[in-house]
Amino acid sequence: MAKSKIKTNAMRILDTEKVQYKMQTYEISDGLIDGISVAKKVGEDPQYVYKTLVTQGHSGEFYVYVVPVAEELDLKKAAASVGEKKVEMIHVKDIQKHTGYVRGGCSPVGMKKAYPTVIDTSAENLDHIVVSGGKKGVQIILSVIDLAKAAHAELHDIIK
Repeated sequence: MAKSKIKTNAMRILDTEKVQYKMQTYEISDGLIDGISVAKKVGEDPQYVYKTLVTQGHSGEFYVYVVPVAEELDLKKAAASVGEKKVEMIHVKDIQKHTGYVRGGCSPVGMKKAYPTVIDTSAENLDHIVVSGGKKGVQIILSVIDLAKAAHAELHDIIK
């Protein structure tokens, strides 16, 4: 397990569940926190780096999607994956209110509430996945299986 002075809620949960992960930090002072920039900063191929997106369904329920940083969420596939007619991205201003995380630091692990979570099937054959560690400038690297377990996530085809 990672040992560091930085401990986010996501990391505390992974530690509690005895999930092996590595923490990777990166500089945020330049303002470049988009997924492709983060992949470059942490020295990872973008195919391994995933972003966490939060949506709200037609029913009013919230859903979390984990997709490759270079790809776009397909809202129709996303809705179908959770049995909704339609899902829409929540407003950036509402991210912290619903997740406890800020934009650029939203981890699929350790949100305020356990929302249904879906990881894109492109992660299925990867030996590791890189996601936000729950704070801008912090990424966590772990196995896809461990992320799915910790986030109580299913895998579905959800990208365009």
